[in-house]
Amino acid sequence: MTEELTQRRPVHTWLTDMDGVLVHEEDPIPGAAEFIQALKDSGSRYLLLTNNSIFTPRDLRARLLGSGIDVPEDAIWTSALATARFLAEQRPGGSAYLVGESGLITAMHDEGFVMTDRDPDYVVLGETRTYSFEQITKAIRLVDAGARFIATNPDPTGPSRQGLMPATGSMAAMISTATGRSPYFVGKPNPLMMRSALNRLEAHSETTVMVGDRMDTDIIAGLEAGLRTVLVSTGSTRPDRVPDFPYRPTLVVESVADLVPIVKERAE
Repeated sequence: MTEELTQRRPVHTWLTDMDGVLVHEEDPIPGAAEFIQALKDSGSRYLLLTNNSIFTPRDLRARLLGSGIDVPEDAIWTSALATARFLAEQRPGGSAYLVGESGLITAMHDEGFVMTDRDPDYVVLGETRTYSFEQITKAIRLVDAGARFIATNPDPTGPSRQGLMPATGSMAAMISTATGRSPYFVGKPNPLMMRSALNRLEAHSETTVMVGDRMDTDIIAGLEAGLRTVLVSTGSTRPDRVPDFPYRPTLVVESVADLVPIVKERAE
């Protein structure tokens, strides 16, 4: 099976999801630290991709470090960063009403956007653990008045220690139902997220592998961007569910621990 991943094309770059691949909340997945260390030792270019827009790369680095996984800030690419970059290219110096936390707010500020609830160019919906009825109502009214509707990612739920929590996709559905207008989702499975990550690394899809735990986001996003894909069994999609999808990953493994020898082999 590993030959299917590496036999025809070299692997120069690795993209990997975080939740379900490297960590479960604050708990490291066995083999995650060794996988990241193998990438560093091999000199491979790599980037962690997450649809989580709550945290800044600095926040995420600190959380990962607390789990024993050492990843530099510039190796973390979030849906908030991808959204801010996309909007800066679309409308430089624009304005936006944001529903989200520091990850999204910081990314939009860094790209030169003005935050306002007075006739903004965009309503940008991100993830937060504290969605408020007042925020959603204001977003509905602004979208209804003509603001362009953007969402960082389509994930309907997110994990917590108490169980599932409503996430960006669920809140976006509420706004869409009220306004009749659907958002443009920037994060996975939109290939835009993958291509922005490749551009950041100056990498090529032909020599890049995407590692994820969800068939409906990570794997399909990688496929549509022309990447080889690896599904790990430590997250959302169980291996026995893979045949239910009309597409398949290049490789299915138990965890990223199984990828450590592959990374080392490719380096050699």
